[in-house]
Amino acid sequence: MESRILHSSSPSSCCFSSGSINRHRFSSTSPSPNPLSVSFPQKTRTTRVLSVSKKDDDTESLSYKGSGVDIDAGTELVRRIAKMAPGIGGFGGLFPLGDSYLVAGTDGVGTKLKLAFETGIHHTIGIDLVAMSVNDIVTSGAKPLFFLDYFATSRLDVDLAEKVIKGIVDGCGQSDCALLGGETAEMPDFYAEGEYDLSGFAVGIVKKDSVINGKNIVAGDVLIGLPSSGVHSNGFSLVRKVVARSGLSLKDELPGGSTTLGEALMAPTTIYVKQVLDIISRGGVKGIAHITGGGFTDNIPRVFPDGLGAVIHTDAWELPPLFKWIQQSGRIEDSEMRRTFNLGIGMVLVVSPEAASRILGEAKNGDYVAYRIGEVVDGEGVTYH
Repeated sequence: MESRILHSSSPSSCCFSSGSINRHRFSSTSPSPNPLSVSFPQKTRTTRVLSVSKKDDDTESLSYKGSGVDIDAGTELVRRIAKMAPGIGGFGGLFPLGDSYLVAGTDGVGTKLKLAFETGIHHTIGIDLVAMSVNDIVTSGAKPLFFLDYFATSRLDVDLAEKVIKGIVDGCGQSDCALLGGETAEMPDFYAEGEYDLSGFAVGIVKKDSVINGKNIVAGDVLIGLPSSGVHSNGFSLVRKVVARSGLSLKDELPGGSTTLGEALMAPTTIYVKQVLDIISRGGVKGIAHITGGGFTDNIPRVFPDGLGAVIHTDAWELPPLFKWIQQSGRIEDSEMRRTFNLGIGMVLVVSPEAASRILGEAKNGDYVAYRIGEVVDGEGVTYH
């Protein structure tokens, strides 16, 4: 294995890595002196979808579990880990450092890599890698400081690896953090010829008196949704099943879209760091949920105090053509779509009504795109209207 140290603040700086299990992040939310802060996702649910029933057709409805990913098994593992390391459940692990917290996160890009191999699109997959970690740690209000990557392959193709790492550099640029170093692992016979695997690790920092933890959320607060660029980096085991069933080539035009199916699916994950930090700096942001695995139904309640739930207005934004095609082609039921994909919203901010007015006003002026997608209510869980 070959370590790559790209930046170093002192001769003693070093790189390290940690593992991920079955693509389910786990992370410590409670500030703790325990240095073993790690992170873990759950998988996805979301908003307005096209109603599909098995009664409409004899074709079997596809599901994430049927595609090989068992969300419930991942949830059970999180439960067991929480017994060993109390505080598990947030988007990033917090470590106290003076008057600040270091916030760390780790992730990969899952089987989206399979489509990278098929399409030959490798120059953006590194953006996905950075996005999955920095989008997690910014939910605490943390500014990313640095990123490390792990690139593993059976036989090193230098030109291909350069394309991947160029994407990582681009992702770090978008999130204003340094690519501090990484690891290149060449492991003969371990991966298929021409294939590779990726994982990434990000660390950020936030002042203790500025950390966003959801504790001040109350009924009546507003949910603001920021749009996604597409599927991002979750649900691709199911996506690949849908593609296989549809009979379409990745080079075919996406029905209802303006690009090929492959280009739509490979659109790099949106990096929200600069936009979210700018919104935070103006006040009124109480909680933030990164909509990856688990969607609204699982992820939004993670930032709520006990006794609060959410109402989502499913007509608040238009479902992108890609998700319409996925559901129709896979005969996927609403509940499964909501538990597997982001359906067009990649980040949700929980804000005061006053902050919501300001944010939506800025969006109306064209500064960025944002939607009022719901409200915080008394009760538990998420309901859809």
